[in-house]
Amino acid sequence: MPNRPRLTICLLALTALAGAPLNAQDYPARPVRVIVPFSPGGAVDGPMRIIAQELGKRWGRQVIVENKPGAGATIGSELVARSLPDGYTLLLASQTNAISATLYPKLSYDPIEDFAPISLIGREPGVLVVHPSLPVKTLREFVAYVNERPGQIDYASSGNGSGQHLFMARLASMTGMKMNHIPYRGSGQATTDLLGGQVPVSIPGTAGMVGHIKAGKLRPLAVTGTSRSAQLPEVPTVNESGVAGYSAYIWMGLLAPKGTPPAIIDKIHRDLQQALATGEVKAYMANAGIEIVGSTPAEFGAFFRAEREQWAQVVRDTGAKVE
Repeated sequence: MPNRPRLTICLLALTALAGAPLNAQDYPARPVRVIVPFSPGGAVDGPMRIIAQELGKRWGRQVIVENKPGAGATIGSELVARSLPDGYTLLLASQTNAISATLYPKLSYDPIEDFAPISLIGREPGVLVVHPSLPVKTLREFVAYVNERPGQIDYASSGNGSGQHLFMARLASMTGMKMNHIPYRGSGQATTDLLGGQVPVSIPGTAGMVGHIKAGKLRPLAVTGTSRSAQLPEVPTVNESGVAGYSAYIWMGLLAPKGTPPAIIDKIHRDLQQALATGEVKAYMANAGIEIVGSTPAEFGAFFRAEREQWAQVVRDTGAKVE
């Protein structure tokens, strides 16, 4: 009887190894799943799909992108954290994963330590946009307008714990604004209500807003990056507009479950870099306003931890919570 638990552990380990390739040259021997813990059509979903196509060409295997949205990206992320560490189930992470590490204190997994980093793929700034019915044309005017109406102005986000949620919470904290957070289940409905004026303001990703801005359906006030966006060169940064020290990016990176063999991580990383260098991916990213990064696993791991600390501080400073 005393040896039964040890025997069970050994059997489980052998089962896991049986499903894993013997070496990196054998990988992948079957289709690979990439879990995107967000709704289809979001800022990171489209880029992952074209990258998946390029990886599939190199591997001769299908790379399946599956959307598992909900609860600040924790549903899809937990699925990957609990998967076999064999390289066949990967996670597309974003700033939401770093935010959730603090915003959801009772998770059954560690959003950082239960994963093996592969690469920071790219990043794009957000843009503070308002419905044209709001009588403001600059960030300074917007801050003054909101501060004259504390608690009366709503802002939309793609969900609790999303970048859109914390980007605005941080801006509100730094400018003294008191606003109401309206979380949606994904960016699609949030954008629909923003365009309809039901919610007058948001900070979504820049790329998805350019068309609406050029059509006069939304008014841009500032971008959240450290420099102006090539897609909206006339729009100042938040920092330029008087909020010193503010910057925030939507980013996307690839993770595997903790314990995935280093040789598999290295192979995925090398092939991912090749995919990011293709004309198809570079053109898509440029059109989407995404800066390709393509970091090493070690660099991505350090970046991910730094992001967790940054957003943990924002959660503490703003009192942001899951509503």
